[in-house]
Amino acid sequence: MTADTHVPDFARALPDALLRAAADVDLVVHAGDVTAPAVLEELRVDAEVVVAAGNNDGPAIRSWGARDELVLDLDGVPTAVVHDAGPRKGRARRMRRRFPDARLVVYGHSHIPLDEDDGDLRLLNPGSPTWKRREPAPTFAILTIADGRVDAELVAVEAAAR
Repeated sequence: MTADTHVPDFARALPDALLRAAADVDLVVHAGDVTAPAVLEELRVDAEVVVAAGNNDGPAIRSWGARDELVLDLDGVPTAVVHDAGPRKGRARRMRRRFPDARLVVYGHSHIPLDEDDGDLRLLNPGSPTWKRREPAPTFAILTIADGRVDAELVAVEAAAR
């Protein structure tokens, strides 16, 4: 899972750590602000890629298949993907209303990594692998789903790997 890659408008390229992780998964979920279709093509080399459109994504990303929101079944886990989930205060309540059947909501926009389990709804922001803003490190997430259980790992991208 990734979001806010901002290539080439902020970063020149995706970090190797993200590309290595993408080569090892069945599905790459991008929660928007891709900004260039080449990023999606690069991620798609070894895995299927789905993408929610971000506020900085133009017609080329939409032509690639991006939608404002995605509703997926990830191995039996009803999942929604959206770029902007709004302010932190009230986020879980808003996402429950917007996606009443979802057990997992993946979002981006803030560049702030977050893995929050609120009982019946898990909220996951993978952060940004290229633009950490005020965070300690750029990040992405790896999800493992088995038997309806979701395990998430937020992965910090080492400075040497960028």
